[in-house]
Amino acid sequence: MELLAAIGGFIVPIILIILVILILAANIKVVQQSKAYVVERLGAFHSVWGVGIHFKVPFIEKVAKVVSLKEQVVDFAPQPVITKDNVTMQIDTVIYFQITDPKLYTYGVEHPMSAIENLTATTLRNIIGELELDQTLTSRDIINTKMRMLLDEATDPWGIKVGRVELKNIIPPREIQDAMEKQMKAERERRESILQAEGQKQSQILVAEGEKQSLILRAEAAKEAAIKKAEGEAEAILKVQQATAEALKLLNEAAPNDQVVKIKALEAFQAAADGKATKIIIPSEIQGLAGLCASAKALLESDVKDPSVKK
Repeated sequence: MELLAAIGGFIVPIILIILVILILAANIKVVQQSKAYVVERLGAFHSVWGVGIHFKVPFIEKVAKVVSLKEQVVDFAPQPVITKDNVTMQIDTVIYFQITDPKLYTYGVEHPMSAIENLTATTLRNIIGELELDQTLTSRDIINTKMRMLLDEATDPWGIKVGRVELKNIIPPREIQDAMEKQMKAERERRESILQAEGQKQSQILVAEGEKQSLILRAEAAKEAAIKKAEGEAEAILKVQQATAEALKLLNEAAPNDQVVKIKALEAFQAAADGKATKIIIPSEIQGLAGLCASAKALLESDVKDPSVKK
């Protein structure tokens, strides 16, 4: 009996020590980065634990909520909205938000996500109700900006910061979609026609430019040919004149007598007579020489016709 009492007296303290260790270990909390713990003491808010190690008083304190401080994204289902011109469409939104005050987020509103969704739908209906269909389809950035400002202001008491709002899809009624598709198709065809017309215009311009350049090149070639021909004729005339001048120079250097001069004059007269002139003035010196030549020619012709004539 004494042994059992001794063993019992030894085991009980060990069990108590183990229980104390387990309780202490269970109440040691390590808060991770980008998280916050909302701690209550005896049912009332006590503090918000940040990053690091913390000890919770057993049975007195408890962690009421673990809050993520990261930016969060919520994609809400499409909501039916009515435009100013009574067109019903479906719009779904995406909200980017971040919890900036864990205490307000924990105690500010019950079911924060449901509250944000309902607030988003109400705000969207109010904004779209002031716009017509065309404005709704073309003013997405303006709608996003207004949504962000209004939601950020409304969620501020809940410790939530709305960073961005995006209208993910705007789905108008089927008949309006068909009309828009027809309009887009007509616009594409119009642009295609314009592009084809521009292409034809450019093609015609290029052809005209090509013909223009061709005419210019042909004119330049003809001009060059005429210049070359004129230069050739001028050079030929110059060569003839130079040859004539050289001949006269040589003749003068040879000191010809009167008979040679008269023969050269006769040759010049013969060349002039071969031209198209209708009147020729013959110097007296050449006339005598020409008569002598004519008599000699007649005498030779008579000898040829009458071979019996003795010389």
